Amino acid sequence: MSSDLSASRDVPIRVGTAGWSYEDWNGIVYPGKPERGFDQLAMMASLFDTNEINSTFYRIPDPRMTEGWARRVAHNPRFAFTAKLFRGFTHERKAGAAEEKEYARAIEPLASAGRLGCVLAQFPFSFRNTGESRDWIDALLAKFQRFPMAVEFRHESWDDPAVLDLLSERRAAFVNIDQPKLEGNLPGTSHVTGPIAYFRFHGRNAPKWFGPDTSNIERYNYLYSAAELEPWIGRLRKAQETLSKSGEGGGAAKGVYAILNNHFRGQAVANALEIENTLGGRTFTVPETLRETYPMVAAISRGPAARQRKLF
Repeated sequence: MSSDLSASRDVPIRVGTAGWSYEDWNGIVYPGKPERGFDQLAMMASLFDTNEINSTFYRIPDPRMTEGWARRVAHNPRFAFTAKLFRGFTHERKAGAAEEKEYARAIEPLASAGRLGCVLAQFPFSFRNTGESRDWIDALLAKFQRFPMAVEFRHESWDDPAVLDLLSERRAAFVNIDQPKLEGNLPGTSHVTGPIAYFRFHGRNAPKWFGPDTSNIERYNYLYSAAELEPWIGRLRKAQETLSKSGEGGGAAKGVYAILNNHFRGQAVANALEIENTLGGRTFTVPETLRETYPMVAAISRGPAARQRKLF
């Protein structure tokens, strides 16, 4: 075995979904009528090594809640969360020192437990690459420099060497995304600008991406084919190699993060399992309802044995 290959394997590729609590996953990913004590997050941590926390975008949680999340994934020593930054810093851009302190206090339990991969600052399509915007990014990263950071842009103007340099200086990850190929949209990239690499898969539902007649459910209603995922598998492996050669990517929560956001009816779970299987050849034990809904999952999984049914 070559030393390069051995080193690359020391840099994990963590695959998971954006969030874990969706009503339309019931009866597909989760039981339609779960037994008492069933834990959705614990199940996700049995299948995957990461999950991107969505709820922190909408409101800042109490630290007791984040402490609970860390406890609920304790059975998977490889597991690390990523957490979206509160939208007051990225979309409304009106959050101040009080919200900064409150958010840091909320996320600290994950960091202290070694369960924080990074904080994700996600900006909207309307946020364009200007001098003023770059100054905002720089100041924001300085405010949260105690945490590993990743920044997601949606507009193509941000694919700019000056932006990559800014993120590299702040040791923050440029988030590489897959989204519909529409005018102005950021295309697929493979940038590695910090101690982690980050990839997000939003699906390619172009007709429902923009406009007043869409919703988050419709926008992210998309199931990737194996052929569509194949080039991204190569990008994930290349990022792993880049981190390995740079000496980055090691440690409890570092590495490459691949997050599936095409969450409608558990499609993100199906595609995440597919990526996991392609990367490592793993075979999974999953609910029969998931195998029945997505045939490609049936090909790389087995149903729960009778003694395991209480888990699912």
